[in-house]
Amino acid sequence: MTQQVSSRPLAPAADPAPASLGPTGVNLADLDREAALARLFDANHTPLLRLAVLLGAEGEAEDIVSEAFYELYRRWHRLRSHDAALSYVRAVVCNLVRMRVRRLQVARRHAEQVIESVGSAEAEVLLRDDQRALVEAIKQLPARQREALVLRYWLDLRESEIAAAMGISAGAVKSHTSRGMATLTRLLEERR
Repeated sequence: MTQQVSSRPLAPAADPAPASLGPTGVNLADLDREAALARLFDANHTPLLRLAVLLGAEGEAEDIVSEAFYELYRRWHRLRSHDAALSYVRAVVCNLVRMRVRRLQVARRHAEQVIESVGSAEAEVLLRDDQRALVEAIKQLPARQREALVLRYWLDLRESEIAAAMGISAGAVKSHTSRGMATLTRLLEERR
């Protein structure tokens, strides 16, 4: 995944100069770019790997540095000067590591939520047992109380919405909800 990096060392895109061809028909600018990139890579690959690791890309440092050099290769003609190449590659490495760290934080956050929701086998059995008892107790309620509680606590409707759904007044909804909760509490306490 490539992202456009800070454009500080890059100049605005300009029309490329006419290609100056060597005796074999090879573009001399491309040869210069290849040679400059090879020198830059040889001199700075290891320090850039260290930078990536220190910033938090332990297992992906090689990939990040390679992608940074690829981005430099793609944008070479837009550099203000060839002296800016190293700072550009460093900026790309920093940005790629930053994106990787953010991605990992999001993944860990979601993984922690999944792990937190998984309990022991005993806890799962108790939870399911409690859920079954609750469903059985709700089935014992009078129809209007059952409807009011389900609309209120499972569908999270407001009293006015429940009143409209049941065709009764808001006061009747309050009454059915209150009575239903009292009966439900009594039934569940008797179970213990």
